[in-house]
Amino acid sequence: MTKKGTASDVYISCDRSLLNERFVYHYLHDNMYWAKSMTFDSFERSIQNSAVVFGVYDRLAGERQLGFARVVSDCATFAYLTDVFIVDTYQGQGLSKLLMQSVIDHPQLQGLRRFLLVTEDACGLYAKFGFQPLADADHWRQIFRD
Repeated sequence: MTKKGTASDVYISCDRSLLNERFVYHYLHDNMYWAKSMTFDSFERSIQNSAVVFGVYDRLAGERQLGFARVVSDCATFAYLTDVFIVDTYQGQGLSKLLMQSVIDHPQLQGLRRFLLVTEDACGLYAKFGFQPLADADHWRQIFRD
């Protein structure tokens, strides 16, 4: 069994070559209600076409991937945060806060007019980083395909 590290043993990287895409896809697909219908092909395309991707890695566990997030953005006015997770066995160690701080501080995501996410979970965590319910929700429209 791999020894759990501490937050100091963990690092965040936006280097796409470090991503374990198969692991991330299977974790999302198997554990997240919002990813059940996602195919690996669509997941790969989502990675390729996202402005920034974030991997969370444990140095003590051979650079094992512990979490993930990606941001779809024009890097000027709008961004959408999605596919955020920390592996269950590593939750409760502050890693989600570390990941979110990395997202919020990323240089390409500064000065945005609107930064969105859609979630039913962890609303308290996201609120700590400024995410609030839409004040103008009546103005938003969507095409949603499950």
